[in-house]
Amino acid sequence: MTSSISEKQLMVFDLDGTLARSKTPMDAEMVDFFSRLLEKRMVAVIGGGWFPVFEVQLLTSLHGYERLFSKLLLFPTSGARFLRYEDGAWKTVYAHELSLEQRTKIKEAFAMAFKDIGYEHPETVYGEVIEDRGTQITFSALGQQAPIELKDAYKGSSADRRWEIVGRLKEYLPEFEIKVPGKSSIDVTMKGIDKGYGVGEMEKHLGIDVHKMIFVGDALYEGGNDEPVKRTGIETISVEGPEDTKKVIREWLLQL
Repeated sequence: MTSSISEKQLMVFDLDGTLARSKTPMDAEMVDFFSRLLEKRMVAVIGGGWFPVFEVQLLTSLHGYERLFSKLLLFPTSGARFLRYEDGAWKTVYAHELSLEQRTKIKEAFAMAFKDIGYEHPETVYGEVIEDRGTQITFSALGQQAPIELKDAYKGSSADRRWEIVGRLKEYLPEFEIKVPGKSSIDVTMKGIDKGYGVGEMEKHLGIDVHKMIFVGDALYEGGNDEPVKRTGIETISVEGPEDTKKVIREWLLQL
């Protein structure tokens, strides 16, 4: 059952591909819409990236709006970490760190999966292909710093073999969560840690019923890293990118 936007107390957004293009800061128009929304409602951002990515894509763009940060909640690495702004700094509420043994096992599983399917990395990659984010291990086919144009071209191309890799990883890592976000990545977290878990933690820590929340994301499709929010019963809106998200927020602002 859906309710009107005016009844929603918490607006929840994916970050990469929803509020900003991949690994890039929010643009000026999005900053305007987002800050105006923060004036009216609490906002949570939950993304596959770790906190340094949130700083680049979200917080740096919001420089000058720090007075609103008390209404902004951050859930990096698919909800494995939760940060709130207190006394002028971002402080961790919880963090589900992977152990050294778990990180090693995940990295070894990737190596075995690549070998099993005969996967070869591109001749040119941009930054780390396997990145240890503490609470999450992330595979980026083109490297963490690949240009957005290359990522756009990669998704759905013949080179995109992520679902084959995921198929093998699920055999090697049954005790972990494995999700396919965005355009060229695979995320691995502890079992039970995904964006659905993050939404549950929002409900628990804030005391806001899930039906008083709404989620906006670009990976709500089957197997996408936004899909797990659906099991919580939260109302969802699927977008294809930041321009779609701007339209959603613009419409909300007219109703709030």
